[in-house]
Amino acid sequence: MAFPPSVTPKPAVANLSPVMAATEALATGEGLKACGAIFTRTEVVDFILDLVGYTKDQPLHKKRLLEPSFGGGDFLLPIIDRLLSAWQATSSNHSVLDELGDAIWAVELHHDTFRSTYAAVVALLKHKGIAEKTATALAARWLSQGDFLLAPLEAKFHFVVGNPPYVRQELIPPPLLTEYRSRYPTIYDRADLYVPFIERSLSVLLEGGSLGFICADRWMKNRYGGPLRRLVAERFHLKIYVDMVDTPAFHSDVTAYPAITIILREAPGITRIAHQPAIDRATLAELASLLCTPTLPKGTRSVRELVKVTNGAEPWLLESSDQMALIRRLEACFHSIENVGCKVGIGVASGADKAFIGDFETLNVESDRKLPLATTQDIISGEVKWCGQGIINPFADLGGLVNLNEYPLLRHYLEARRELIAGRHCAQKTPANWYRTIDRIIPALATKPKLLIPDIKGEAHIVFEGGKLYPHHNLYYVTSDEWDLRALQAVLLSAVTRLFVATYSTKMRGGFLRFQAQYLRRIRIPRWTDVPEPLRRELAGAAIKRDIQACNQAVFKLYGLSHEEQSALGGNGE
Repeated sequence: MAFPPSVTPKPAVANLSPVMAATEALATGEGLKACGAIFTRTEVVDFILDLVGYTKDQPLHKKRLLEPSFGGGDFLLPIIDRLLSAWQATSSNHSVLDELGDAIWAVELHHDTFRSTYAAVVALLKHKGIAEKTATALAARWLSQGDFLLAPLEAKFHFVVGNPPYVRQELIPPPLLTEYRSRYPTIYDRADLYVPFIERSLSVLLEGGSLGFICADRWMKNRYGGPLRRLVAERFHLKIYVDMVDTPAFHSDVTAYPAITIILREAPGITRIAHQPAIDRATLAELASLLCTPTLPKGTRSVRELVKVTNGAEPWLLESSDQMALIRRLEACFHSIENVGCKVGIGVASGADKAFIGDFETLNVESDRKLPLATTQDIISGEVKWCGQGIINPFADLGGLVNLNEYPLLRHYLEARRELIAGRHCAQKTPANWYRTIDRIIPALATKPKLLIPDIKGEAHIVFEGGKLYPHHNLYYVTSDEWDLRALQAVLLSAVTRLFVATYSTKMRGGFLRFQAQYLRRIRIPRWTDVPEPLRRELAGAAIKRDIQACNQAVFKLYGLSHEEQSALGGNGE
């Protein structure tokens, strides 16, 4: 089979620009994994095409569709099948090429993937009765090999669909990443590659056009998604959101946490939401019909409607409307946790735990050069049961690193592990400071009472530590000079805190939540001086007993929750 000139093998060119050389390296790299490819199941593809309105009863040959990263053709082949069915249902004297030539524009970076899918497209067209010469000409018109983020693009589209590549920034060659950043303002912080794919795809939508993507949901709540969320909020309508976490949406098991988003170029409006549908054709077809119907039937339980899901760069709030109303009221009436005398932090990262951490008693360094360490294992029961680990402290009390000549035991200990410690990235950047931990250690934190919180949990796991241990980097901590920590523990154990974290955090497999600092800082609480003495005792007593129902009863009083608000949290505190 003859391929179009754009995909014939290219000789090595010594004088390629750094950007082009980086692009070519990805295009000829280790196949699909190098380009972040994940294969989407046909049932899910058909579901997305139904949601954007790319259906056989429409004059699809008069529309234009973009597929920005077509990979093995998971979306592209069903799209062509629908296009041909819709076109063949019409009567026309025009040539196939004239009628269908502008209906699709699909892009793929990887050369070998492009060639195999190109062949599959031609084969499908021939199977549908189109002559080989015409089939080859259509494939050449529709398919383009190259980098979607850099390719010239003047056309606008009625539909954009697909599964954009999920590639971390560190896997993108620096010259290429620099070029991307210069073109796409949504590449912020540690944004993954799918973020600029969404930005550019939205930019080429016609008025009223629809984008339907399945991709990781991280950008909807994480810090790096802020600029893209703002773009959607200001210029587009998030029409449909379908949570696909823990569903078999792909042909293989993946670590991404996917969601389907349908975004229209039109004024913002109501968002329809569905969660974790069964992946079978009948269920998805019925759900698509519900999500797209002009008016939801009364009593519908599988689809909910929310207003103002998008709000500038703020994380998308996708819970129930009564829970969102409660969140908004608490945010309006109370202060953020760090504005009432509490501090949220994360424990120490050493960069080489095998060198810096060991049994406290047998760490052979000077006594003031080690600290007892709190790990997730120490608090697994809900109370602190120290397992005896310690961490080396290479920092002087007044700042900077200690002089190893003044600490012969520490020097001997570190030198014996120099290869491991000095091999870290942070040590190679500043060789003179080769023996520092990534985070500075401040011994006073160990002596301060604190609440310890592991990152990933199904429910809040808040443990009181009386001021003897230094937290490890797998633990977040909360300290306060104003709030009584036992009373605060009751608040953090309550359904109110879980609502805040569940609302703002990204979800993990199995329904687990991430109790990270950025989400804990979203929690709103009153000032300690505004809490009556009897309620103070009730909160602290409930926490000491670790009685979650009692914590909820006290916390509902603290916030003055109505019966309806208590019901929104799954109970009324009685």
